[in-house]
Amino acid sequence: METVDVVVVGAGLAGLETARLLASRGLDVLVCDRRRHLDVGIRTTGIFVRRTLEDFPLPERHLGPAVRRVLLYPPSLRAPVELTSPRDEFRVADMAGVYAEARSRAEQAGARVRLGTPYPVRGVEARFTIGADGARSTVARRLGLDVNRHLITGVEEVFPVATTSTPTFHCVLDPRLAPGYLAWLVDDGRQAHLGLAGLPDRLAAPLPRLLREFRAGFPDPPVPTGPLHRRGGPIPVGGVLRRIACPDGLLVGDAAGAVSPLTAGGLDPCLRMADLAAAVTADYLRTGDPSVLRHYDGRALRARFRLRLLLRRGLSRLRGPATTEAAFTALRTPLGRAAAARLLFGDGSFPNTRLEPATAR
Repeated sequence: METVDVVVVGAGLAGLETARLLASRGLDVLVCDRRRHLDVGIRTTGIFVRRTLEDFPLPERHLGPAVRRVLLYPPSLRAPVELTSPRDEFRVADMAGVYAEARSRAEQAGARVRLGTPYPVRGVEARFTIGADGARSTVARRLGLDVNRHLITGVEEVFPVATTSTPTFHCVLDPRLAPGYLAWLVDDGRQAHLGLAGLPDRLAAPLPRLLREFRAGFPDPPVPTGPLHRRGGPIPVGGVLRRIACPDGLLVGDAAGAVSPLTAGGLDPCLRMADLAAAVTADYLRTGDPSVLRHYDGRALRARFRLRLLLRRGLSRLRGPATTEAAFTALRTPLGRAAAARLLFGDGSFPNTRLEPATAR
């Protein structure tokens, strides 16, 4: 029987970053993932927002050109609302490259990564388990922690392009295609991401069919210049779960519901929560004091999302194209445009969790 300090389940960005931070603190860390290769089973679009780009050392060579322009479309696709920022707001990453870089950094810190290894890991006994295994976390269920119950499901096509137009993030609000969320096209001149997501019980047809309808109806979509890859899966939108830690382990990333309830962005939250998760885990294993785990409190993080949870409920109530078109009337006013710009370009990303537990200070 092999004994380790921590088993991290899931070799996505949340799991690999948490493992790196734990290993850099001198802990014996094993990362397991049932996938045999990190470039398969990718679920995220890979959109990094400005605050993440400013706060974390992401690999420049795996980031696409900066996007400053956003177009918001009603169901009719007529008269979109254009918003432009003076700063670089978004960059779309090659996530296979980002994962490979994150794995390398984790291994350089001393963590071991075993792919093709399902959880629970045979022959391995761990003092602590960290679930970074996605929206439908097996670790959460085995540890008796909270599980995600509010999910949207999405699909996306990713393909290389060669366009000369301004890099643009196109967002389409159409409850017929994407009930409770939106359809999108991100074209940065090198790569395009075309996708949609919605509430599963309100989807009018299978996701691939809806995606074909979206592509066919969108004006002048970019033409692929190379192979097309499809990805997708469930996305938690219910906010950070309340109970995400216990004496046997904790949850990070999508497993903890650490996704913006409104935008469904999860890359910024997973990096910020990894820092706190590693600090709390290291302190708990060092002291053996269960009270340390109170610093990893999902209820406290959840409380910071009251407004976005309310906006999420409002978005879910847009059930017909006429209602959505009417909402765009308000969005086209100076006040509506200012509110949209604040939401898209403001600093209100996931709350900063880079706080050391009191016992570790």
